[in-house]
Amino acid sequence: MNQQTLILDLDDTLVHCNKYFVESRNRFANVMKKWFKSVSKQEILQKQSEIDIKGVEKKGLHSSLYTQSLVDTYRFFCDMFGRKMRGSEINQVEQIGQSVFQRKVKPFPCMYEILDTLQAEGHELALFTGGDEANQRRKITQLHLKDYFQDRVFIFEHKNTNALQQVLTKMNADKKNTWMIGNSLKTDIKPALELGINAIHIPADIEWSYNIVDIEIEPSGTYAQLKSLVHLPDYIREQAYYRAINTKRNLVKAIHAKEWIHLKDKVQA
Repeated sequence: MNQQTLILDLDDTLVHCNKYFVESRNRFANVMKKWFKSVSKQEILQKQSEIDIKGVEKKGLHSSLYTQSLVDTYRFFCDMFGRKMRGSEINQVEQIGQSVFQRKVKPFPCMYEILDTLQAEGHELALFTGGDEANQRRKITQLHLKDYFQDRVFIFEHKNTNALQQVLTKMNADKKNTWMIGNSLKTDIKPALELGINAIHIPADIEWSYNIVDIEIEPSGTYAQLKSLVHLPDYIREQAYYRAINTKRNLVKAIHAKEWIHLKDKVQA
C-alpha cells in the first residue's frame, strides 16, 4: 500500500459540532422572543450570526467568542428598544452559550472503525482543528484520539492557509501524497488547494455559514467530494493503488526511453 499523509479536520468531520450550536442558538432565540416580543426569531438569529462571524473573522475561533456574540446580540436589541440590560438575563444568556462547550462530544458513526482502518493500512494521520487549545483538547482527550494522531495534533484559533502551511512544514509532508480532509470549504479545502495538496470535501449535514465560500482555485492535485466519512478508506485505497500503478508505468516508460536512446546512439555509432 502506497502510504499517504491524511490530515483530518475534527469538528463536523470526525465529531458532531454545529448541531449543538444550532440547538443553542434556537434556545437563545426562544428566550429572546420572551423579552422582545415584536422581533422575529429569524431577525434574532440573523443578528447573532452577523455578530458571531465578524468576531471570528477578526479574533479567530476561540470558544469564548460564541458566548460573547449572544451577549452582544442581547445588548443590540436592548439598545434598539431602550430596554435596560439585566444581570439575571445576561447570566441566562451566558449559560446558554457556555452549555455548548460542556456537552459530551459524540463521534460520527464508525469514526473509530475508519481511523483503525486508515491506521492499519499504514497511512500517517494528523489532526488539524480550529478553536482554542482547552476546548479542542477536551474533545481529543474525551474521545482518546491521541491513540491515532500521537503528536500530530495541530490546533489553531486562526485556521487558514498559513496555519496549514505550518502543519505541512512540521510534518515535512510530500504534497503529492498529502490529503486535507474536512467539511469546511473555507478552513479545510481552500487552504489545501492554495497550497497544492490533495483535498477531500465531506459536506456536513448542518453547515455553519462561515464555512461556505466559493472555490475558484484550479487544483494541482486531486480534489474530490465524498458523501460520508464512511467512504474515505475505500477512496484513499483506490487512489493509492492508481498512484502506485502510474508510478510503475512512468518508471517503465523512463527505462524504455533510456534504452531507446542508448540503442539509437549505438546505431549512429
